[in-house]
Amino acid sequence: MRALVVVPTYNEKENIAGIIEAVLGVAEDIDILVVDDSSPDGTGAIVDRIAAGEPRVHVIHREGKLGLGSAYIRGFVWALAKTDAKFMFEMDADFSHDPGAIPEFLEAIEDADVVIGSRYLRGITVINWPLSRLILSYGANIYTRIVTGLPLKDSTGGFKCFRREVLARLPLERIRSDGYSFQIEMNFFCWKKGFRIREIPIIFTDRRVGISKMSKRIVREAAFMVWRLRFMRPSRWR
Repeated sequence: MRALVVVPTYNEKENIAGIIEAVLGVAEDIDILVVDDSSPDGTGAIVDRIAAGEPRVHVIHREGKLGLGSAYIRGFVWALAKTDAKFMFEMDADFSHDPGAIPEFLEAIEDADVVIGSRYLRGITVINWPLSRLILSYGANIYTRIVTGLPLKDSTGGFKCFRREVLARLPLERIRSDGYSFQIEMNFFCWKKGFRIREIPIIFTDRRVGISKMSKRIVREAAFMVWRLRFMRPSRWR
């Protein structure tokens, strides 16, 4: 019942060794794949050194800062081709997602196809975000539900677990979004294809070190992308 955790990185040298250690410490049948976008701070080189002595650590080096969504797609395609992992995770590198929650995801996915770690399932379980960021995130999820009909409390969260067969059936080549709009798009395709989606509550803690990758461009992309999903022809998501 192997699982693979996919972690995109860009300038995460302060976090990456710790997050790898924490993920591998959860269970012996969990591997980690780091997809690094040529981090100028040497994140990729740190992962290379760890991977040289640990066969459960894998790394993909990309040629530049190409974005979160395409990093996950690259990781999923690699995992489907190169591993026999039954479950595949999305997780941030900055400890905003607690690796200790991974067993809860694996328990929840026993009767689901996709499990989403929700910050808004039971109230608001976010720590150390400024109010402006919290309002933006919470409002974006309400906006997404209204426009697309997605029956989720947290469509933009990035701590998720997929069954292998879900990713094998999704049209990964059609997904172009980055930032949190990527999460919306992936959830939308899973929903429209009839996969069982389950949300479980998580505690989300803002990054301990490093700089957030959020930008105005990411916000604009999500605002317009949900309308594209709403009016997408059914033949596009089947």
